[in-house]
Amino acid sequence: MSPQEQWIALTTIIRKEIHRFMRIWVQTLVPPVITMALYFVIFGTLIGSRIGEMGGFNYMSFVVPGLIMMSVITNSYSNVVSSFYSAKFQHNIEELLVSPTPNYIILLGFICGGVARGLMVGLIVTVVSLLFTKLHIQHLGITVAIVLMTSILFSLMGFVNAVYANSFDDISIIPTFVLTPLTYLGGVFYSISLLPEFWQGVSQLNPVLYMVNAFRYGVLGVSDINISFAFAGVAVFIVALTVYCLHLLKTGKRLRA
Repeated sequence: MSPQEQWIALTTIIRKEIHRFMRIWVQTLVPPVITMALYFVIFGTLIGSRIGEMGGFNYMSFVVPGLIMMSVITNSYSNVVSSFYSAKFQHNIEELLVSPTPNYIILLGFICGGVARGLMVGLIVTVVSLLFTKLHIQHLGITVAIVLMTSILFSLMGFVNAVYANSFDDISIIPTFVLTPLTYLGGVFYSISLLPEFWQGVSQLNPVLYMVNAFRYGVLGVSDINISFAFAGVAVFIVALTVYCLHLLKTGKRLRA
């Protein structure tokens, strides 16, 4: 394919992905925003007023970055896993695989769709959070970079899940039993400095902790971990998963009937 044809193929896939979740925006954009708003009310306003300060900030300001990142993670992941598995289930993914479209274009198209939904929900949640607290971004570059890299990473993870899923039930196993626990234990609602030393060490094995804290550092300027480790770790995972996803597309494993 010529560069122009590749560009047409890429933009077509991206438009299809964005149209897919925008067409049913009441199901894809509204529920996560309502859920986050409830978190703001319950944990930030009601419980937060009793907790007081954490990390030098009132509790509402402390949890907002984590909740924004949580919405980005879950929506980036769920968009790709549901979209790609649906394409596989309906056997129209085979049409893409036999077409001249390069595998990296196919992968990039689906990833861009996941990133678009994740960032869109994250932006809406950010706007809603301004109704409850004031946000003054301390490091704009770090904030944008980590949220974009995190969205890409979890979009790739959703792609892998979709490839290996054998039923619609399978695409909910990872979010329920892996993603949700890692997110809730990733420092969204608390600082790991409150934990005993042993559990601080255990918490540092959770990759979500680094993403949440890097984003919190970008927004508030405070973090429980080394920001350089966070960026390096996310970058390594992105490269590794990209290579693996391209391998899955090349071999057609679990994709061709």
